[in-house]
Amino acid sequence: MRTPLLAPIAPTAHKYSRGRVGIIAGSDKYPGAAVLCVGGARRGGAGYIQFLDTYSFDSTLFSNTPSRATDLVLQNYPDVVTRRKFTNTDCDALVIGPGSPKVRTIPFAPFTVLDSSAMKRAPRVSKNSITILTPHEGEARALGFDPSDRERCALEMATAFQAYVVLKGAQTIVTSPSGLVHVDKYGTPDLSTAGTGDILAGLMGSMLASWQPDSDKQIVEVLSYALKAHGLAAQYAAKTGLPVVATDILDALPKIFLKD
Repeated sequence: MRTPLLAPIAPTAHKYSRGRVGIIAGSDKYPGAAVLCVGGARRGGAGYIQFLDTYSFDSTLFSNTPSRATDLVLQNYPDVVTRRKFTNTDCDALVIGPGSPKVRTIPFAPFTVLDSSAMKRAPRVSKNSITILTPHEGEARALGFDPSDRERCALEMATAFQAYVVLKGAQTIVTSPSGLVHVDKYGTPDLSTAGTGDILAGLMGSMLASWQPDSDKQIVEVLSYALKAHGLAAQYAAKTGLPVVATDILDALPKIFLKD
């Protein structure tokens, strides 16, 4: 039985009505980030996951041959649809940035999750799109904010960018432009390993697409669901006693979405 963390599936649902997610992630330098981000999106409840080949997205990098990231995504997830471009009606949520894809233009979607280097593009996101930024403390500092007071930092970022901010770290903080604050209690130090943030970005995009929150409070709540699932997966993976790696989080997510 599904837990309330995932959006309920209507009896009349089809793959599009359950939520469509677009992923722009990975590069030839960091191709694995695309696999992890898409892996997180596949477990967040959305019914249609689309991956954009960044070689086709940026005309200066155009190639008739799919990128290494695209090849890896398809090898791991044959259910994912690859695309050469996104239009304004293709996605309910976009996730952009894990693995530093080269992005010059931000397509439109009702929700846009910006991670890693894509956060610098926040001012270019359509005003009709709800933006979510996912910085760790180093990235917050690079964007000109002081993370020594984490809650204040997250609130200042939310105000400055008119975006929802997920400031990652010990007790990840979610803030909204209106001043709402949520502090996550489920994350553990086991998440402090490469790639877990890529999974979280995909998971958030998928949950936003599937839940379709339509109020300030609901958006913060859905982001908190993603953090809770992410943290519970880390707790489950840590039960082996071995150091947790990012792929352990992907393996654990289906298990924490089941009730005993």
